[in-house]
Amino acid sequence: MTIYRQSSVLACRRTCSFGSGCCIWSAQSGVLKLGTAVRIRVMSGRAIRTTSRIAFFLCGLISLFTGVPFLMLRGAELPVQSEWVIFVATLALVGLFSLTVAVLPRSWIAKACKKDWDDEQLFLAPLKWLGGFAAISYLLALVAYLAPHRWALDPQLMLSLCPLYFVKLTFDPSLVTTFFLLAPMNAAVYGSLGLTLGYAWLAFRKRTSS
Repeated sequence: MTIYRQSSVLACRRTCSFGSGCCIWSAQSGVLKLGTAVRIRVMSGRAIRTTSRIAFFLCGLISLFTGVPFLMLRGAELPVQSEWVIFVATLALVGLFSLTVAVLPRSWIAKACKKDWDDEQLFLAPLKWLGGFAAISYLLALVAYLAPHRWALDPQLMLSLCPLYFVKLTFDPSLVTTFFLLAPMNAAVYGSLGLTLGYAWLAFRKRTSS
């Protein structure tokens, strides 16, 4: 009977010792998993910020470049009469805004939007707006540039949707030019517009909710 009790006590001690080891190992594993999650989140946030700034810069630069023909021709030699000043002002506005946001410090952007500097929505939300506007405008550009002449599309409307539509009115661009130059440039222009509206929405929503 005594031997049985001693063996039971030893078994209990071993079990407790093993259990405490499991607790320690579980705690260490939890700490490691937490640290890994934090590192992944930091790397993900850094990737989003880097991607956003590159996209902002490219869209802004292309928007400014798109306004150059309107500024040089001043509407006189365009295939259709248009308010070239409005086009130049709009393209310059969204282009300069995109370039500014691309190079501004994160703390300044956070202060302007009334958000924390480490909030991932500070770059993620405007990037989504940019991507949505760019995708839709890319498809619209394909329709505008590839549509046959018998459709008789309104030139003024097409110039509003595709600022470089006067190329189509001058000569028919090739498929390669349309898919890899004209449509991407149109997507970049409206991507800058989406970026501008995205930051306006971000700042306005924060102010109204506070």
